[in-house]
Amino acid sequence: MRTQRGFTLPELVIVIIIGGILAATLTVFFRPAFETWLALRTRGDLVDQASAALTAMRRDVRVAVPNSIRTPADQCFELVPTTAGGRFRKDTDTVTAGSLPLDLSTGSTQFDVLSTLASTPAVGDAVVVDNQNPGDVYAGTNRSNVSAVGAGLAGVRQSSITMSAAINDPGYQGGRFVVVPASQQAVMFVCSGTGVDASGNGTGTLTRYSHYGFVAAYPSSCGAPSGGSSAVLATRVKSCSFVYSPNKGATQQSGFVSMQLELQRSSEVVSLLVGAHVMNAP
Repeated sequence: MRTQRGFTLPELVIVIIIGGILAATLTVFFRPAFETWLALRTRGDLVDQASAALTAMRRDVRVAVPNSIRTPADQCFELVPTTAGGRFRKDTDTVTAGSLPLDLSTGSTQFDVLSTLASTPAVGDAVVVDNQNPGDVYAGTNRSNVSAVGAGLAGVRQSSITMSAAINDPGYQGGRFVVVPASQQAVMFVCSGTGVDASGNGTGTLTRYSHYGFVAAYPSSCGAPSGGSSAVLATRVKSCSFVYSPNKGATQQSGFVSMQLELQRSSEVVSLLVGAHVMNAP
C-alpha cells in the first residue's frame, strides 16, 4: 500500500508568510522605481509636445514678413509667414532686351525676379514690398496678389511675377519682396484656458489659427479670429507667455520673440523657453 505525501498545514502557513514578506519587500523597493519610470515617461511626453509646439512657432517667426508681428497681450501674437523672398529688378536692363523693372512710382504690375526663390509662387499668393509698419501688410497698402508667374530668361531674370494691382511706394530703394502663401495668410497663436485642475493637469490649449484673411485693425484681445482654420499645437497647458521686442540688438534691425510654454499632467510639470529672431529690415 502506497503512502500519499503532501504539504502539511504548518508548511502552507510558512509558505504564505514567506510569500507575503517577499511581496512586501518587492513593493517597498520596486514601487518607487515604477513610479519614477512613470513620471519620467510623463515628463518626456510633455517635453516632446512642448518642443514640437515651440518649434512650429519659431519657424513661423523666423520667416515672418518684416514688422508684421502684433501682440495684443502676452497670451497670443499674430504674424504673416512667408514662403519665399528675393530681389526684384529696379531699373531697365540696357544691354539685354525684355527686362521688366518694378517701378513703385509708376504703377507697374510685372517685374523680373533676380534671385532664386525657395519655392515658386502660386496664383493667389501675395507679394509684399517694404513693410515698415505692422498695419501696412494687414491693410494691404503694400500687398498685391500674384496673377501669373512667368519663366526665366537667360541673362535677364530667374522668373517674372505679374500682380493683380500695383504697389505704390516711390520712396523704397531696397529692391526686396516676400511672398505670402494664400493657404496661410495671417497667422495667430492663441494660448487659452490656462490653469490647473483638481487632478493636477493643465487646462489650457495652444492653438494656431490661419487662413482667416488679413484684418487691418490691430487685435484688441487674444480671442480666436473669425473664419479660417485651426490646429491644436499643445494641450495640458498650465501657463504661457509670449514677449515681442521689435528692435533687438545693436543694429536695431532684428525683432525678437521670447516664447515660454509650461505643460502639466498628473502633477508633472515641464517648462520650456525659446526665442526667435525676425528680420525687421524690409
